[in-house]
Amino acid sequence: MLQSPIHTDAVIIGAGPVGLFQVFELGLLDIKAQVIDSLPEAGGQCVELYPDKPIYDIPAIPVCTGRELTNNLLKQIEPFGAQFHFGQEVTQLEQQADGRFLISTSKDQHFLSKTVFIAAGVGAFQPRMLRLDGIEAFEGKQVFYHVKNPEQFSGKRIVICGGGDAALDWVLYFAEKAAKVTLIHRRDDFKAAPASITKMRELCAEQKMELLIGQITGYEVTHGQIEKIVVSGIDGNSQSIPLDDLLVFFGLSPKLGPIAEWGLDIERKQIAVDTEKFQTSIPGIFAVGDINIYPGKKKLILSGFHETALAAFAAAAYLNPEKPIQLQYTTTSPKLHKILGVTPPTFE
Repeated sequence: MLQSPIHTDAVIIGAGPVGLFQVFELGLLDIKAQVIDSLPEAGGQCVELYPDKPIYDIPAIPVCTGRELTNNLLKQIEPFGAQFHFGQEVTQLEQQADGRFLISTSKDQHFLSKTVFIAAGVGAFQPRMLRLDGIEAFEGKQVFYHVKNPEQFSGKRIVICGGGDAALDWVLYFAEKAAKVTLIHRRDDFKAAPASITKMRELCAEQKMELLIGQITGYEVTHGQIEKIVVSGIDGNSQSIPLDDLLVFFGLSPKLGPIAEWGLDIERKQIAVDTEKFQTSIPGIFAVGDINIYPGKKKLILSGFHETALAAFAAAAYLNPEKPIQLQYTTTSPKLHKILGVTPPTFE
């Protein structure tokens, strides 16, 4: 028997930074939202994959971690009273005869919403795994695909595998904290920030870390622990590297999952949107953040923030087509001050 659905003006799928800021932009327009996320807490990739990784390109915040950004966003949206539904995936989305959307989750929870905002990052993301027989037995023990507690690796011999930003960021972080850091990449060409690559090469020159060009092709186990990994170089020679922990950053494998079955226009595993409303091919459904694609798309958090503002105004017009939407500023609008629960200072 279908449980009575929660009625709402907006459902946001995804509680990463962009999904959280979507709550804020909708709230300023007096649109209440329900938020669904498959993870056990808010923050998305920022908290799940690199909670302590520094972020430098959030406007007016010189540096913050993924967790700090998430906590600040949660504080910012407190006035709007959004309800969160964690640990469940949206499994079904069906448009009803009256235009509303019936949304069902893996925990048999249901929502009847006038609008839907898909802010699911790269979808049901999964880290790309190291393909070695039996290596999965060591996941979470000596083999890690993301870092939740950096302190557990301090003073250890760490091997980091990968050539992107995540791999380089953690190499630079652990260079002064680990007993030894070895970076392994299949070629001497990196897809990371130029400054990070330069710093990594400086550390190699100073013998504060080691860079090996090749691939992990095996490992040696002693007393139930990985004692060494085998690295095969591009010259065909192999060498064994002693280690305590192995951190693998091969990137994410995006999996749209049930989203792919909702009848939306999909391009390269992303949802196509316009750049006026960030609306999908189905009116009333919007997509913001890394999940969407359009000409000139840049996968940046700050780009996602911009997208949420336009999507919110478009949703307000969709919900009340006869009512003109007035642009108001949080600095001067008494209405927004009341919504936010703030008392602006007075100047004499």
